[in-house]
Amino acid sequence: MTLSQDFARRIADARPLEDAAAVQAAREGVLDFLASAFPGPADPAWHKLRGVLPQAGGAARVIGQATTTDAASAALLNGYAGHALDFDDVHSSVRGHPGTVLLPALFALADTLPAASALDLLDAYIVGVEAMARLGLALGSKHYENGFHNTATLGPLGAAAACARLLKLDAAATENALGLAATQAGGLRLQFGSEAKPLHAGLAARAGLFAAQLAQAGLQGAPGVLEAPIGFLDAYGFGAADAGRALADWGAPWQIVTPGLYFKPYACCTATHYAADAALALRATHQLRAEDIAAVRVVFPPAGDTPLTVTDPATGLEGRFSVEYVLAAALVDGALGLSLFDERPAREDLRAFGRRVSRAHDPHAARASTDPKTRFSTVEVTLHDGRQYMQHVQGLSRAKDLAAKFADTTQQQPEALRAVPALVGRMRSRDDLIQLTALFSLVQA
Repeated sequence: MTLSQDFARRIADARPLEDAAAVQAAREGVLDFLASAFPGPADPAWHKLRGVLPQAGGAARVIGQATTTDAASAALLNGYAGHALDFDDVHSSVRGHPGTVLLPALFALADTLPAASALDLLDAYIVGVEAMARLGLALGSKHYENGFHNTATLGPLGAAAACARLLKLDAAATENALGLAATQAGGLRLQFGSEAKPLHAGLAARAGLFAAQLAQAGLQGAPGVLEAPIGFLDAYGFGAADAGRALADWGAPWQIVTPGLYFKPYACCTATHYAADAALALRATHQLRAEDIAAVRVVFPPAGDTPLTVTDPATGLEGRFSVEYVLAAALVDGALGLSLFDERPAREDLRAFGRRVSRAHDPHAARASTDPKTRFSTVEVTLHDGRQYMQHVQGLSRAKDLAAKFADTTQQQPEALRAVPALVGRMRSRDDLIQLTALFSLVQA
């Protein structure tokens, strides 16, 4: 059995609903996705995307749209909405965002399948995370460091795996779906801080859904997508791929449980979160005032700030990828609110403070990779009077209360949406799933 055949067989034969921890983690992932996606249609760029897509003509629900549309367009729009704030989940094995790819594809597909239940969706979601994460581990770090966005490149294969599972495709058809998804994979980190970054999530969701539908229809691609000499791992791994990691410990435990999904407390790149936590702790512990701070130094492991390509952001969107801007907000405001990271011009006072921030790398630390243990930040603050304070953070403080996060991001939305957390926490049936997706149309765009 080839690697691709074995990988596809595991997708087709998985039994994740027998693991209560995996099911609970999937419910949390759905709620975090909705907390991130429901504000998405308020983003001006979402309306630009919507304007060039069909407005009606299908059974799939779109967040923020009263009419249904075709499944492909719904997956694209909902994927964009889920990533528009950059507030959605992160998985360290993926080195990207699985929820905003997998769930838009699954919701769109489930709307077209009369028998698909909420438990079926959770089952397929767990398997999709597993597939996307195992491929992320197998691909290695050079892929990301060379400029690819893992959400965009791993996403089509993860979504194809999830949709193949929901369609109940056999192993042969699932392998074909993976190959059809892989040939659509692409997306550059160059787009970080632009309106195109969330497009990556939507395109990946649509590509994975389309690949599974094509496989179901019998359109045949080349076999051996994972192990072939010019296959996915070879072409995208840049010599660092380890194919064995795609299968090792499959489902034991499920990747959605360990290392699990990271739910963001701040709507900015995860690579800034270690420094943000350190700065907020320093400010609170030492009662720091911005006007007393002469300089700030943040130390990363080698390659730890690879995604943080912006030092002096012109907009809040760019600020998501600027540790200087994030540290400025943490030390000046003592908070990192959603409004800091939208499309409006970056705050001038924070840009000015950010020029006091310098970066460094610890040459003795392990290079940052998909292993969370290789990631940290140390923030050193020097005051005008010469006093110095330091805080080291290794390990992230994820959003502790997802219901509270949902309430915060939807506080301006209709009261009927307050039912979502409880519904996600108990949903099992087809009727539960229909009830949930029907609420998508109530979101105000």
